[in-house]
Amino acid sequence: MGTDGDAVRLIAGRYRLQARLGRGGMGVVWRAADQLLGRQVAVKELTVDDSLPDDDARLRRDRTLREAQAVAQLHHPHIIVVHDVVEDGGRPYIVMELIEGGSLADRISRSGPVDVGEAARIGIALLSAVRTAHGAGVLHRDIKPANVLVEAATGRVVLTDFGIAQVAGATTLTETGSFVGSPEYTAPERMSGGRSGPAADLWSLGALLCAALSGESPFRRDSLGGILHAVVSDEIRPPAQAEPLLPVVRGLLERDPERRLGAAEAERMLRGFLETGAVTGAGGAPPSAGAASYTPTQRDVPWPPPPEPAVPPRPSTRGVLVAALLVAAMAGAGVSAATLLFHGDGGGTAPGPGGTTAVSASHQAPPSATATTPSPTVPTAPPPTTHSRTAPSGYRLARDPAGFSLAVPEGFTRDPQGERVFYMSPGQTFRLGVKVSGTQTGGPGGVMRRAAAEGPSTNPGYHDGRVTDTTHSGHPAAFWEFTWKGFSATEGPRHTYDLCWEEDGLLYDVWVSAPVGKVREAREYFDVAVDTFTAT
Repeated sequence: MGTDGDAVRLIAGRYRLQARLGRGGMGVVWRAADQLLGRQVAVKELTVDDSLPDDDARLRRDRTLREAQAVAQLHHPHIIVVHDVVEDGGRPYIVMELIEGGSLADRISRSGPVDVGEAARIGIALLSAVRTAHGAGVLHRDIKPANVLVEAATGRVVLTDFGIAQVAGATTLTETGSFVGSPEYTAPERMSGGRSGPAADLWSLGALLCAALSGESPFRRDSLGGILHAVVSDEIRPPAQAEPLLPVVRGLLERDPERRLGAAEAERMLRGFLETGAVTGAGGAPPSAGAASYTPTQRDVPWPPPPEPAVPPRPSTRGVLVAALLVAAMAGAGVSAATLLFHGDGGGTAPGPGGTTAVSASHQAPPSATATTPSPTVPTAPPPTTHSRTAPSGYRLARDPAGFSLAVPEGFTRDPQGERVFYMSPGQTFRLGVKVSGTQTGGPGGVMRRAAAEGPSTNPGYHDGRVTDTTHSGHPAAFWEFTWKGFSATEGPRHTYDLCWEEDGLLYDVWVSAPVGKVREAREYFDVAVDTFTAT
């Protein structure tokens, strides 16, 4: 951002342009000083098409001013405040509040996707904003990350750039018949040339939520034709990171605008997520495969069942527990978007605090208790576990020189790394780790919590870290689960399950990490390892 050669102009005898903040399809936005009230403002200088005949240019200018004045009547904390609409030298200007902070697009580009709690917060703000706009008969028609500002000091979310907005009953700001908007965020009814209403903005919000969570619109393609096909007819594939909010995302990305999720209901569902960590379907009921609010073109993304409480693995019910924990992980913790990895599990990294290995994560989750997506929880006093010394079918019993034995999948090879012993699948897709050490202050829970506290600094993209006190075979234990981005883009996000317990004066750690898309297998490997683990 810097001053521009034109930044000496005085507009309408009141607003002195100071620096150009940005340029878009509808014009240039300036930082300016309101010399009458002595405050900083943003001034949008709308583009004028000099190729238009004078009468057409005048009509367009009049429409621009009239519709900008209608937007100025909108009063909502998450809608940009329009202070004034003026004309100077035959060119229209819109004077708005100045938001000190970048756009959501800038934030994603600079810091990566937001976590699921922040995405829900942004979604609630924007849904509330469009409800107010729609109630006043104003359609935004270009909702996308670049048109959402986030105030640096307060985190306030502000919907801006109503430059191509349409007031009910009026023609658009651009010439009749021309397309306006951003194709990746544009509803299929608009892309197909049909009439569009408030529901089109809601589709855009659905795509925006996906972009906020994953970094890009689910309809991004290499060409405009590819985008058109993706929006209008291709299978809709919400990103894995959207799993915790899937009922909302799928409801907003319903191709039939008559069946699309409404703003009020979507807002209610997101608020429920922040309050409870779970999303219920429309009307407050758990989502079901036959819910009429969602399109059958999204069949490739199955409905997540409602979360169920999970318990530590027990050999007599291992298969049931695997399914229950997977359900909870997919529906509650958003496991589909990320994977956990014990720090050092990828090789060449250092142990975490307290001598344990820290875990890495890639899934994004809410930062506060009220916005935390619940991971599978472990009861504090489960029934005692009876270890099985026999390897199940498809496993072998590994008697490790480090003084323990456990069942590992056939084909896994031993890979000792300092104090840790790993059993790796071919290609290291799955990593089963074990560490035996002396007891430490605070016991298993203290060790795990210290390691979890270091997660953000030791593991790129650490999210959804959750430590739960429990017992294992009657011994004090702690269960840790988290996600991270992985050590490289090629590796991708991973998910980790870890159980630490204290027994006979020693501290035992057993963990499994795997790609996020393979949590079912990872959980089974983890269950078997813990069930069959014995000190030798």
